[in-house]
Amino acid sequence: MEPQSQNLKTIPLLSLRRFHISEEYGFLLPNPLKELPDHYRPWMEIANKLPHLIESHQLQAQVDKMPLLTCQFLQNYREQRLAHLVLSFITMGYVWQKGETQPKEVLPRNLALPFVEVSRNLGIPPILVHADLVLTNWTIRDPERPLEIRNLDVIFSFPGKESLRGFILVTVLVEKAAVPGIKALVQAVNAILQPSQNLLLQALQRLRLCIQDITRTLGQMHDYVDPDIFYAVIRIFLSGWKDNPAMPVGLIYEGVSPEPLKYSGGSAAQSTVLHAFDEFLGICHSKESADFLLRMREYMPPSHKAFIEEIHSTPSLRDHIRSSGNGQLLTAYNQCVEALAELRSYHITVVTKYLITAATKAKGRRPNYVPGPPLALEERGTGGTVVLSFLKSVRDKTLEAILHQSD
Repeated sequence: MEPQSQNLKTIPLLSLRRFHISEEYGFLLPNPLKELPDHYRPWMEIANKLPHLIESHQLQAQVDKMPLLTCQFLQNYREQRLAHLVLSFITMGYVWQKGETQPKEVLPRNLALPFVEVSRNLGIPPILVHADLVLTNWTIRDPERPLEIRNLDVIFSFPGKESLRGFILVTVLVEKAAVPGIKALVQAVNAILQPSQNLLLQALQRLRLCIQDITRTLGQMHDYVDPDIFYAVIRIFLSGWKDNPAMPVGLIYEGVSPEPLKYSGGSAAQSTVLHAFDEFLGICHSKESADFLLRMREYMPPSHKAFIEEIHSTPSLRDHIRSSGNGQLLTAYNQCVEALAELRSYHITVVTKYLITAATKAKGRRPNYVPGPPLALEERGTGGTVVLSFLKSVRDKTLEAILHQSD
């Protein structure tokens, strides 16, 4: 054992700061900007009126008149993140303004060129991603009051009113609830490197409590999001042009590529949180699920993706627990795995309500929403997966990670 601990001491300790992850807000961008430099006023004027422009079918005409602006006047990372948020919202509205039966198949150069430019600068794709919709799209009303949904607001919106606001902000709160778990994960990795069984045990216990808190926070969806509005109104604006039968060839980004490009829509799988937990706990998913999850990492800010890869490169927690012979560590590890499986089971019930049950109800009535429910994605998540089979596989594989005394 002694030579191994000597080797571990040469590995640098894990820290959040190295990956631009906030000690207070985790993967959320702390206090996102709400205004771009005046040069970008034409973008902001459209983005601030997006729900009205989409519902009145004026957005495409407004975008077509928009001047072509370069990204050279974006002065820092936070302005680039806001620009990506603005352009991604305008893009989703532009493509899906008339619904899935009449999607725009060409993104005009005055939108495509700056969107691709800022995307390349940030290292994320030119489509709405979780890092836009959630991580950069929130603001605190009163900094003196607690971070709860009544004290939060979104910066930009699509049609869907209070249900869209609820969907985004509950997800913001889920990301915030994950912060103690991300910190516990870092402490646990360092407790293996240093090593300290006692500190590792405490970190695993904090991780379990955090995962349980994430599950409770996710439950607020039921209070703030109407399933019929989510399914019939909101969902299409989160849909992409990869693995989507409504746009089988993808989207042409004018001035960027003569061939259509394919990108997945927004997905909870683009959140770094569960990727980090899976890597740390050593959860092994089926090849199909693992391939999809790996692809979703390309939709994360590069520093967040690098954090997951760093966890993957650290000494195995499972091996450490097996070789320690410590029954308390084994129990604490299994409780983390069970809590993660329970979170995934609860996510299945939420998706069933907001997707499967809502789809069945939508079939039984005439559409009374604009642009109408996206039938092409009926059993698929907005990321393009056949959603229930994917979520059940991921949950079942989580449970298979339980360690037994004889392992």
